[in-house]
Amino acid sequence: MDENSNKRYMVSDLSYKNAVTLNIELDWFFALIDTRLKLHFGQECDYTDIFDINPPEFGKEESMYANFINHYDMTFAERAVFVLSLVPHIKPQLLDVFLSRNGTNSRHFTEFGGRNGHSFSGFLPTGETALFLLAGDDLQKRLSFHYLFEADHFFAQHNILKLERPGENEPEMNSFLSLSREIIDLVTTGNIRNPIFGLDFPAKKIEAGLDWDDLVLDPYTMEQVLEIKTWIEYGNVLLNDLGLMKKLKPGYRSLFYGPPGTGKTLTSSLLGKVTDRDVYRIDLSMVVSKYIGETEKNLENIFRKAEHKEWILFFDEADALFGKRTNINDAHDRFANQEVSYLLQRVEDYAGVVILASNQRSNLDEAFTRRFQSIIHFPMPKQNERFRLWENAFSNKTPLKERGDLQEIAAEYELSGGAIMNVVRYATLMTLKKKSRVISLNDILEGIRKELRKEGRTS
Repeated sequence: MDENSNKRYMVSDLSYKNAVTLNIELDWFFALIDTRLKLHFGQECDYTDIFDINPPEFGKEESMYANFINHYDMTFAERAVFVLSLVPHIKPQLLDVFLSRNGTNSRHFTEFGGRNGHSFSGFLPTGETALFLLAGDDLQKRLSFHYLFEADHFFAQHNILKLERPGENEPEMNSFLSLSREIIDLVTTGNIRNPIFGLDFPAKKIEAGLDWDDLVLDPYTMEQVLEIKTWIEYGNVLLNDLGLMKKLKPGYRSLFYGPPGTGKTLTSSLLGKVTDRDVYRIDLSMVVSKYIGETEKNLENIFRKAEHKEWILFFDEADALFGKRTNINDAHDRFANQEVSYLLQRVEDYAGVVILASNQRSNLDEAFTRRFQSIIHFPMPKQNERFRLWENAFSNKTPLKERGDLQEIAAEYELSGGAIMNVVRYATLMTLKKKSRVISLNDILEGIRKELRKEGRTS
């Protein structure tokens, strides 16, 4: 069985196990709805309270859904609200009973809560639906369950479930119950999908085709980069096992600065590869907005999805977002500075690794740089490093006429790693154009001249 087939089999097995436990859970949940409605309308019922209906017990290894419920040791109320939020995604017809109309005024029952979606014709539960299910008309009991939607509850802290923001001046409990996409994946298929790049998530996953041994950096730069790798490997031990969580901020923040093409992006992606962490490069063109408050909102979408994922967040050309604050000349400047203050706090609170990249260290606001665990300079490679880059750059299927020429080229031309790869691309293409596989010195030198002209230098 190949890797893809094995992965599909594992996902299928997880889905099957989740389906078995979810069907049992949904039977319990339907009993809750049926009981609440009978009690509400004064009909004959086997129970005096929905809390008399014991939830099913699942073993730890039965399914991802069972593991999730057991991990958080959910109370009756937490579990009922979680399933209520999940039902529209897996068995929406269970909530059709809430679509019935009041015979007195031919409207939906206000106490049921719920709202219509843009294209979804079924019943979408709201906070009001959750309170009705748990407490019926008992006002004191309703108020006692508001804690489920507060910011310090694990639903919110772990980005599991939240109330979508209601319309202006509308009751808070009129808001939709919203489960995160990752949680829905986890408790259904058991396979969490990577977020899709777009306006709601303006970040792309980057992966390195090279290996750690291919990374060519100045020795001191490499020494500092290895400190980040060490934090990723042992940070959890330092904070939790050694008890320093109360004394140190979570996460790790680093600034990479230096000329273009010196390995800042490659280093970030290789850090992810060697530590088995996903690396996401933030597209600042989609984050930064001229409209007050929109940049903050766009960035919050990224941090919210990244929370508890152990992702490495890479902000390339970070000056656009984390640049020096302006003098306050008007209201827009005041809001812009508030935005930077928010970003500073949000970056500090992120428990993963954040890497900001810039061509110049001086371009970044000092409020950020003071809080970095490391500020790492990526200088132009020296002669020996350039030679290693040249040696490793060409395909082994395209030999050089004179490989010894690389020593002289490395000594004579100061180029970044990115520029060297541009030369390799040009020289190889010219070789293929000539129906050859042997790369000539002339094509390499012409490629170098092109790079130097791009940078405003002459050979």
